[in-house]
Parts: sequence; structure tokens; C-alpha cells
Amino acid sequence: MRPFSTRRAQPTPAERVRSILASARSMTVVSDGVSTEVHHLDGTGAMGHVHLHEPSDATSARSATRIPIRLELTDIAPTPVRDRLRARVTVTGLLAAPYDTTSTASTCVEFGQAVLEDGAGRTFVSLDALQATDLDPLAVPEAGMLTHLVDSHRELVPLLLRLVRRPRRGLLRAVPVAMDRYGITLRLEYPGTHEDARLPFAEPVTDIDHTRSRIHALLAAARRAPDPNHLLA
Repeated sequence: MRPFSTRRAQPTPAERVRSILASARSMTVVSDGVSTEVHHLDGTGAMGHVHLHEPSDATSARSATRIPIRLELTDIAPTPVRDRLRARVTVTGLLAAPYDTTSTASTCVEFGQAVLEDGAGRTFVSLDALQATDLDPLAVPEAGMLTHLVDSHRELVPLLLRLVRRPRRGLLRAVPVAMDRYGITLRLEYPGTHEDARLPFAEPVTDIDHTRSRIHALLAAARRAPDPNHLLA
């Protein structure tokens, strides 16, 4: 069986932004000249009760009475890889009243724009695109799944490496850096540099219960692929 390509199906910018909004446990809220760090450790995500909605028809007429707000979220790899920063997301909008960090009520943010910044550059994502995107079923459990793979099943990583097409010589190690409904990403670390390799699932995960079978299919394919361990330095 031919090893998988490193460039195959992966999340769209809207899917990535949606996943980061849902899974981030902290964010920075900048409003009315005040920067506030928001942390939610109860499983609800850093967005908490923040609700994004479409601008009203009268936004331009009332913009002078609205308070600008900026939400800054950082996507950090949960595994100990080189350069753990995976992406940044910035959402801007308007508030009808000053942001209240003590309130448990929903904070309605009149959506302005969302920006995704990652290794591919900067991408603007509309509210329509976010609302039309289903949340990746692996977005929230991804961190736990990756750390479990690294901590409890480390021996499977060299096996998955067989699916990478032509790793360069001098490879120091390969570590899972991301997992989404489309597949697993390995970070290949070399002296002084690194690159990512996508290992796509045969079919996207539509339910969390499908994840085990998708990973087992990858491992079965890896067992039939040539062993590239001679490339390890």
C-alpha cells in the first residue's frame, strides 16, 4: 500500500476557528480600554456565555454608542512539541454596554470579523461561515486524546510514521501535534527545523464514537507500509 500524502483533507479556516472558540480554556477580552484575562476551567470553554450575533440594520447609525470589543484566543498544542503555538484567533465586534467580567448572563457581541492566523497566513472568516460549520466532534476532546496517545501509547507513533511519504534524513522524532475529524498531524522535528505531516482518515469523523475505528484503520495501513526507521538519526 502506498504511504499517505502529507497534503490531504484538513479543516477549513471556519472549522478551525469554530474548534478554537469551543475548546480554548482562556482568552483575552479587550474592551473600553481594559484588557481582561478570562479563564473557564469548568469544561464550557473560554467563550463561556459570550454570544456572537449578526449586526443589526441600524448598526452604522448607532455605532457611536456601541463599545468595541476584541476577543483574543491562542491555540496551543497539548503535546510537548517544538513551537507549540498552532494558531491565533481574533474576534472583533460591538457591545451595547460595558463588558462585565462578574456577570453570569450571556454577553451579546455584535459580530464584526474573525481572523485566523497560523502557519498558512491570515484568513478572515465571516459569521455566516462559522454558523454554517458543524463543530468538529474532536475539537473539545482533542487535547486529552493526543496526550493519552503520547503518554500511554507512545509505541504507536513510530508505526504511524510509516504513513509519512519520504521523511527527510536526520529526523530526530515525530510527535502528534493535532487531531481533527479529518485525521492526525505529526510534527517531524529535525536539527534546527520541523515540518508537519497530515495522516488523513479514510472518512471524516462525524461522531466521537467513530474515532477509534478511524485510528485503527490508520494503524492497519501503517503495518502494511514500509518501515522508515532507518531515517531516524
